[in-house]
Amino acid sequence: MRKTAFAIAAFLFVVSCGEKTPKAPEGDSDYQEVLMAQLLDAKPGDVIEIPEGRFSFDRSLSLTVDGVTIRGKGMDKSVLSFAGQMAGAEGLLVTASDFTIEDLAIEDTKGDALKVSEGENIIIRRVRTEWTNGPKTKNGAYGIYPVQVQNLLMEENIAIGASDAGLYVGQSHNVVIRNNRAEYNVAGIEIENTFDADVYGNVATNNTGGILVFNMPNLKQPGERTRVFENDVFENNTKNFGHKGTPVASIPAGSGIVVNSNDDVEIFDNTIRDHRTANVIVASVFSSDIGNSDMQDDFDPYPDGIFVYDNRFEGGGNNPDGLDLQALKLAVVGPQGRLPDVLWDGYTVDGATGSDALCVQNGDAKVLNVDGPNGNKNPHIVEDGTHNCTFEKLSPVTLKGPLVDL
Repeated sequence: MRKTAFAIAAFLFVVSCGEKTPKAPEGDSDYQEVLMAQLLDAKPGDVIEIPEGRFSFDRSLSLTVDGVTIRGKGMDKSVLSFAGQMAGAEGLLVTASDFTIEDLAIEDTKGDALKVSEGENIIIRRVRTEWTNGPKTKNGAYGIYPVQVQNLLMEENIAIGASDAGLYVGQSHNVVIRNNRAEYNVAGIEIENTFDADVYGNVATNNTGGILVFNMPNLKQPGERTRVFENDVFENNTKNFGHKGTPVASIPAGSGIVVNSNDDVEIFDNTIRDHRTANVIVASVFSSDIGNSDMQDDFDPYPDGIFVYDNRFEGGGNNPDGLDLQALKLAVVGPQGRLPDVLWDGYTVDGATGSDALCVQNGDAKVLNVDGPNGNKNPHIVEDGTHNCTFEKLSPVTLKGPLVDL
């Protein structure tokens, strides 16, 4: 499985970053009305075929019927362009179950490109979402954005230029995200407040942060049990262009894989390299810009059970983002040194130890405790074996129902 995953991810990377595919020809100017009518009149079992061409839309599209497939001719052949969008918060909003979308592109939406809400048995494959003028704060927040869904497969997609997350899953259950590529987003791939997610075979590069696993307060559910493995996460050093006050706005440029306030997360068998701040960051919500906000009483702000093992680390930590992190580097490793591969903010629940929060079995990789609870007064590389521990490994995520054999 590993070779297949990396091969597909590498193929996606080369196709979209190498020689540019010729633009799809301009399509029928009346196609907006045709597609809106097809979505409105859809019945369970329908397959809506998007023809080859570039089609312009000035308002959002929506689908509310279960059991529908939307299928294009390819992510560079069937292009829905929202560059002239005047109305609506998304490109396409889906509130339905048993939904499949594949082989098309959604470009330059005013808000989120593709949002799928409150459905189950969702397949999103070979969909490209992109803001074509590069990474800008005015871009839409999310590329592909399923939220409050169950039994989700996202595979072989491409997400470029989102001002929050390119590929995002939030408040969901039973998720597989595999063989995708995310580039020039603030967060390449983000798993937030989600139970049971497998994230593998993906390429994340040129984002601010490569792969994020977050728990945020004041949402309908927490999340835990995420496996991040067999991914290629490298050179995510793009300046943070997120909107101030959003959780991702506090992600330092040069962050590889970031865990914030989540529990039972495995990070293994990834290639993680050349992140100017750190290859892996483990933190509590208290280290983010929303750490002083009101939180519901039962929210757990501390990461626990984070297991980092058998990854391939290389480079990074040589030019961390921001004056505070630059000062941290100078204090700990000097001007010519580099920060360790794993940064931990040091926050634990009363009575817990560092080994409750974080175990690292990764060759000579070291952990830097930045001593956040004490105002970063004593940042230090941990040498006493605190994090030389293990956690019980998580079970693989198994897709269910109609997705069981995918």
